[in-house]
Amino acid sequence: MPLAFNILSWGAWSPAYQDSTAWTQWHKATTTDALDERAPALSQVPSMQRRRFSRLTKMMLHAALTAAPDSHYRTIFASRHGELNRTIVLLENVLAQQPLSPTGFSQSVHNTASGLYGIVAKNTQPSTSIAAGSETLAQAMYEAYAQLQVSEQPLLLVYGDDPVPPIYDQYTDELEYPLALAFLLSRRDTAISAPVAQLTIVPQAAATDNPLCYGQLLQALASGNDLHGEIAHQQWLLEHGR
Repeated sequence: MPLAFNILSWGAWSPAYQDSTAWTQWHKATTTDALDERAPALSQVPSMQRRRFSRLTKMMLHAALTAAPDSHYRTIFASRHGELNRTIVLLENVLAQQPLSPTGFSQSVHNTASGLYGIVAKNTQPSTSIAAGSETLAQAMYEAYAQLQVSEQPLLLVYGDDPVPPIYDQYTDELEYPLALAFLLSRRDTAISAPVAQLTIVPQAAATDNPLCYGQLLQALASGNDLHGEIAHQQWLLEHGR
């Protein structure tokens, strides 16, 4: 059964593409992109608070606040690796018999960004955290579709990941680079406001000759172009102006 959504608004951040205009100039990521250590300024958050956030949290909050500045929606936060970089630092401190940072410990859980978003945005709506390996974004879309069948009110889906620490390099099967994106989604049959685009996802086990990456999807959104291809063994169709 196809999953059909309206994308009401969106936001995304990567070191080389920090706003929608930059995303129109997207190109395939390189190793240099993966090593870029810049993080969002996140000026909406007081400096004493945001300086404790990891880069992943800053990226995801930036995308979320860009897509939904009103911040009163249900949320789904999805990440393949979560706060793995912070967890590695904690483990290294344990091995070195050094004291653990209380902040580092409290923000090392997978749903850190979800919890901090609730605090920063004063959002008391329900939030779900998703992790599903290389299919994390795709599975988050399934969760979004299921929730929208229960309630037609829009929801905010946020996805983000940071490259894994070097100790895990041998286990990675693709180039990883820092990226966060957020979609404010509604059901296709719900006329709440004019959508930026419409997204249809068709489950399909067989591979195709048109694999897509997230950068291509965001470039199409930023440029107002239609797009069709495979993400995580599913067919994604992005359409504008319907």
